Amino acid sequence: MRVSFKGQARIVQMVRERRTCLRWRTWLSVGVIAAMFGVVFLCADGARAAKQDDRDWIAQIRKLAAAQDWDGAMKVIQQQTDARPGDVEVREWRARVLTWSGKLDEAEKEWDAVVKLAPEDPDNWMGLAILYRREGRLEDADRAIDRALELDPKRADLRSEKGRILRTEGELRDARAEFQRALALDPGSDEARIGLNSVQGGFKNELRLGQDNDLFNFTDANNDGWVSLTTRWNSHWGTNLAGDFFQRAGVGAGKFVGSVTRWQPHWGALTIGGAEGKDNGVIPRSEAFFDYDHGWTVSEDKMVRGVELTYGQHWYWYSTARILTLNGTSIFYFPKDWRFSFGLTGARSVFTSTGVDWKPSGMSRLDFPVTHWKTRAISGNVFFAAGTEDFGEIDQIGSFASQTYGGGLRYQFTPRQDVTGLAYEQRRTQGRTQTSFGFSYGIHF
Repeated sequence: MRVSFKGQARIVQMVRERRTCLRWRTWLSVGVIAAMFGVVFLCADGARAAKQDDRDWIAQIRKLAAAQDWDGAMKVIQQQTDARPGDVEVREWRARVLTWSGKLDEAEKEWDAVVKLAPEDPDNWMGLAILYRREGRLEDADRAIDRALELDPKRADLRSEKGRILRTEGELRDARAEFQRALALDPGSDEARIGLNSVQGGFKNELRLGQDNDLFNFTDANNDGWVSLTTRWNSHWGTNLAGDFFQRAGVGAGKFVGSVTRWQPHWGALTIGGAEGKDNGVIPRSEAFFDYDHGWTVSEDKMVRGVELTYGQHWYWYSTARILTLNGTSIFYFPKDWRFSFGLTGARSVFTSTGVDWKPSGMSRLDFPVTHWKTRAISGNVFFAAGTEDFGEIDQIGSFASQTYGGGLRYQFTPRQDVTGLAYEQRRTQGRTQTSFGFSYGIHF
């Protein structure tokens, strides 16, 4: 069939119009798709900006908390509260900062409100457990951390907190198991590794045998051997029994030492003990002492994790002298098992031929980790002491001043066994020196 010229023109026109329509539809579709992508991009960018803003204010709080600027941290939280009233996350951070700053009563009220608003968040229950542990309410801490573990049993930080609570209760075996579970979940967890080291294998008893040797440039050497048994009976009571055997310039002597320790939440630990011995004129005939120890958790994530203060008095009765020492020590705990100690001692001496005399001395010590792998670990320490003395437990009856430099190493080669070594040099007045070294072997069971 033949089509006229006009018909052909009409067909061509229709084809052109269809192509034009298709082009417009195509461009319109492209435009719609582009607009959709733009909206998605803008939403994603807004979400990223919001998340970045969240990270900014949280990072700001962490920075202020690390500097112990609690007022500054609370101002940031108040700004977020004003901007997002009723936001649970803001209330969580308020509770954390109150806990870190030691305002435990206010923190408890805030955590109680938070767990009611978000009862399915394990972080909130862990925050409440940490608060209870710091208050010494260990049964409440147990219930709170158990609830957190019900919600998420595979969180290493929750297992570590459970271990810390059990350690505070004196349940060292169970604490060790929790720290091991935490390490299995997160092999790189420092808090789990530190916790595992802190329970010394999770055993209640430690039997330790030691040998010490002192070399002098002005008299014969001294040799001491000793054995001790330390037992943590439960979360409140512990004992220590020890026997010391001395060889001083060919003269033998020995003594028995015993002490009992009571731990009490909120109050710390009190140790009372004494010693009796066969002195032969070279060691005290008898001794009595007490020590009071109290520690505080400063933070879970800042430079200074905790502070411990100790005070003690020790009486020595020699055949020719009476000695009283007053001792005070401050211990600062840092991340990754670093620890710094500083102590002062005042010694009051009364000899049969002299009057009362007081002599001061001081000591500083730094403990640090060296390396660790699996259940093995090596740690070390260095120390320095200086002062004047009128007495001693070695050969030091008589007055002198001294400076002492030394250090030690501890090698834990199984969870049940470790070896420690110690060496130091003491430089005294009148050109006298003392070089000492020793070791001990510990068994935990």
